[in-house]
Amino acid sequence: VGSVDGENEFNPIKLMWDVHPERDQAWFEKETKNMSKRQIAQELLCNFNTSGDTVIHPDDLAWVQGNIKDPLYRTGYDRNFWIWDKFDGNNQYLLTADVARGDGADNSVFHVLKLNTMEVVAEYQGKPTLDMYSKILFDAGMEYGGCLMVVENNGIGISILEKLVDLGYPNLYYSMKSTHEFVEAHQGETMERAIPGFTTSTKTRPLVVAKLEEFIRNKMLTIYSSRLYHEFKTFIWHNGKPQAMRSYNDDLIMSLAIGCWIRDTALQVNKREVEYKKAMINSMYKSNSVMNTTIKGMQGYNEKLQEKQQEFKEQLVHYSWIYKG
Repeated sequence: VGSVDGENEFNPIKLMWDVHPERDQAWFEKETKNMSKRQIAQELLCNFNTSGDTVIHPDDLAWVQGNIKDPLYRTGYDRNFWIWDKFDGNNQYLLTADVARGDGADNSVFHVLKLNTMEVVAEYQGKPTLDMYSKILFDAGMEYGGCLMVVENNGIGISILEKLVDLGYPNLYYSMKSTHEFVEAHQGETMERAIPGFTTSTKTRPLVVAKLEEFIRNKMLTIYSSRLYHEFKTFIWHNGKPQAMRSYNDDLIMSLAIGCWIRDTALQVNKREVEYKKAMINSMYKSNSVMNTTIKGMQGYNEKLQEKQQEFKEQLVHYSWIYKG
């Protein structure tokens, strides 16, 4: 993968089955007679894309590949922060992150999504220390307007979240324990059952992966990253579970999958609740009418005001009869 992308000094060479002088079409047909589509693709066609076991359909993989382009900027201390589009104050953004220890095979990654178009405008993949990664996340989030930041809170992810709280990041994602119900940051900080970050479990993992596949299948997500595309090629169903092939990673995939899930569930529900509250507030009004409860002979009795109120009551009755009619 690295050699194909020109990221190292290895020279990629494909040797197809028919370069062998003793293999012709008859040999190919005989050899593949009892092989599955997946086996033919991997053993003879040098191609993982046509595997029936990939989570993302081959046609959708081809569509993703067609959108790949180089980032405008490669920045950060390790130049692994790729940016395709800078911050625009007229748009809303979402940052989703997955955390690794920094000394193993997995990478710490995050994506920045433009919410109105579901376009991946920035991506990071690297192995910084936890302290360094916290600062990278904080700076990236602030660079995109202090956008909502969703950090996976499994394992050491909670340490990153604690550091972000200490740094004073203003817009962390909070959810209710066991329900994954989204709550605003200013509420989550004071609610006992609210926890920062997103919990990936055996229950939520297939849901977020399914949401990512849905977005890609319906072409609702724009991806430019070659790193992410290569993870898709080796992201397969294994014993009914979506996961990376042995010795490959799926960190970028899970980060983006969480972003799709948050966008289509938590943020949509929260948006509806805001609209309901706005509608309720807009339906309220203030009346400046004064009710005169005095009767004739009492101190402060206002005969003219009483006459106006009586006239108003008669008009109400009149319009009421018209309405009923």
